[in-house]
Amino acid sequence: MNFNALFSDFGGYTITGLTVGAIYALVALGYTLVYGVLRLINFAHSEVFIAGAFAAIWGWAALGLDRDSVASGFGSIVLYLLVGALIAAVASAGTATVVERVAYRPLRKRNAPPLAFLITAIGASIAIAEAFGIYTRRLPVGAPTIVRPDLVLFEVAGTEVTMVQVLVIVSALAMMVALDLFINRSRIGRGIRAVAQDQNTAALMGINKDRIILVVFIIGGVMAGVAGMLYDIRIGTLTYSVGFLLGLKAFTAAVLGGIGNLRGALVGGLLLGLVENYASALFGANWKDLVAFVVLVVLLMFRPTGLLGESLGRARA
Repeated sequence: MNFNALFSDFGGYTITGLTVGAIYALVALGYTLVYGVLRLINFAHSEVFIAGAFAAIWGWAALGLDRDSVASGFGSIVLYLLVGALIAAVASAGTATVVERVAYRPLRKRNAPPLAFLITAIGASIAIAEAFGIYTRRLPVGAPTIVRPDLVLFEVAGTEVTMVQVLVIVSALAMMVALDLFINRSRIGRGIRAVAQDQNTAALMGINKDRIILVVFIIGGVMAGVAGMLYDIRIGTLTYSVGFLLGLKAFTAAVLGGIGNLRGALVGGLLLGLVENYASALFGANWKDLVAFVVLVVLLMFRPTGLLGESLGRARA
């Protein structure tokens, strides 16, 4: 273990880990919302993320930006960010809606067993990913430089913090706070928590559970779409298959924090990002993915419900 490598740039590994973890957390929110309400894992959610990431790039292309373009001027940067986030959110929400209507709702109407939902989710995930692969000819797609990656905003204890890192972390935290307030204080949020606690009782109280379930998929899609746009800004290159591993890690983050717990998804995402980056310093970059999943297994051996472990249906208003 190379502790010198870790401690020599501990701040850099930490801020990078938080940045990556913030993207994991946004995607993990979709997994935890769906599980909290339906008690099923939507493995097609990784492709919902991909839909938003590609949509943002195509939206910027419609505005005349290509992979070699560099946005300049504060007003232009803000405009491109807002347009990209909006297009990505709409595309991912639309994809999530299609997945819910086509793949899951017919199974719910037939009271299909949980295994059928799992197989359908995997099938939908592969189908969507392959569709993007065919459309892009399995070639990487470059994103324009909306925010320069070398633009240093400030320093903390000798560690440079870039504008991209601040943008990703602050955006994730802001969306998490907004979602938490929406779930706990809005009328629709109360409906979501009621359906998560007991679908049949909620239906007797006049709550349209099919509408609530659709709203949950849409909200998860919006979060994944914004995460896709932030991924474009941070990485700059997108492939049709990138959602597979990122989706697994986002699911891991959801389980790590406590599947079905919104705040747990945020904690799990940030923690997973930190563990990955610290592991890459200690053991080398090739060990990063392995260590992340080993930590998950070890944690669940001692705390199966995750770090926070409170289900969405039991969340307090």
